[in-house]
Amino acid sequence: MFSLKEKVVYPGHGVAQIDRIVEKNIGGCVTKFFELTVLSTHMTVLVPIDNLKETGIRRISSNENIENMFKLLEEPINKKTDAAMANWSKKNKAYQCAIRTGDLEEVCRIYRELTSIAIQKDLSFGEKNILSKTENLLVEEISIATHTKEEEARGRLRATTRRIKISCNVI
Repeated sequence: MFSLKEKVVYPGHGVAQIDRIVEKNIGGCVTKFFELTVLSTHMTVLVPIDNLKETGIRRISSNENIENMFKLLEEPINKKTDAAMANWSKKNKAYQCAIRTGDLEEVCRIYRELTSIAIQKDLSFGEKNILSKTENLLVEEISIATHTKEEEARGRLRATTRRIKISCNVI
């Protein structure tokens, strides 16, 4: 169970803080909700406490998980995966579904894939938006998990991306 003022990952939106517990009468039943404030947008969301697992809300990753994420980013890219980008509509839908899971590894894979594609060609408007979104989601979580400023987290993420580019050009 989560506690008040704890920071959690709200899938697709990033890091949020649990501000309070709210009780609402819905259809004659009293339901308890966590009131979350998404840190990047200051959006407030009510999430039923009984449905936390279904919504995908999770704790901030550990330092170990963050380091594993950076190792994943440095793995060579499968060129066959990149060639499958021909149908943008299907790939976009898959990206959006993966982002909504809130899974750190999935978001990381999308970021790595789009970064790799950007080496080979100019990204479309939609690809740029998803790349930016995944980068922001990763930066927020890295920053909170490692107790660093977002600029430092973004710098480390982009430095890792530069290493990906070098290894992709060699393959």
